[in-house]
Order: sequence, then C-alpha cells, then structure tokens
Amino acid sequence: MKPLTKAEEQVMQQVWKLSSAYLKDIVESYPAPRPHTNTVATLVKILVDKGYIGVEAMGRVHRYFPLVSKETYSTSSIKSLVDAYFEGSFSEAVSCMLQQTHLREQVAALAVKGAEQILRKEVNASVHADLLSRLKTEL
Repeated sequence: MKPLTKAEEQVMQQVWKLSSAYLKDIVESYPAPRPHTNTVATLVKILVDKGYIGVEAMGRVHRYFPLVSKETYSTSSIKSLVDAYFEGSFSEAVSCMLQQTHLREQVAALAVKGAEQILRKEVNASVHADLLSRLKTEL
C-alpha cells in the first residue's frame, strides 16, 4: 500500500466520512477555511491513481468512493510505524507509549475503545486476533 501525504490523508478522511460523494461534496465537507476546489480535485486524482479512491462517471460529473477502508489504511499505517521505529515489535511500541506519563491515559482509553469496538463487532476480529497473538508472543 502506497503511503499518503498529510493532504491526501485529509481528503481520504472526508471521503471515508461521506462514503460516496461528488467533488463539490468533498470540498464542502472540510471545515473553514476550505481548500480550493482545484487543490482537492488534484488530490482526488492522485488518490484515484494510487488506488485509494474509485470513480464513477455520471455524465460530466464524477462520483467518488473509497476503495481502501479506513480500517485497512489505519492498520497498514500503524504496522508501518511499528516496523520503522520499533523493529516490528508491537510490545516495544506499547512499552514506549506507556513510558510517557501523559500517554498512559490515552493508551488506556484506546484499549477500552478497542474492546468496545470488538464487543460491537466494529473491528475485524481476525485482524484483531492476529495483532493480539503477536503481542502476546512478544511479551
């Protein structure tokens, strides 16, 4: 999966939120001050070329929709971060975060949120199980 720039990620956040949208809808979904339509159009084209966004031509307008889910992208981004900075060790990443006093509460909140998502079945159970088993073996 090709990495995204911050601007590309911002467009993807809007597309994920809307699930299906025209360029005008994407631009209008941004908080003020909104980026220029041409800027968003350029970023959308890049995301189409990278395979993150699909496009359906409807006459002279195009409807855009995500091809990569937010969950898939998030998982890939976290894995890349752990691989790059913690030699692939999730336990080292968590340990590092827990050493930062101000992050302990955030890590605890994320753990609770993750558990709640699992209970509501909002998280891919097999991906979560794989991450947990790797974490257990590293601990």
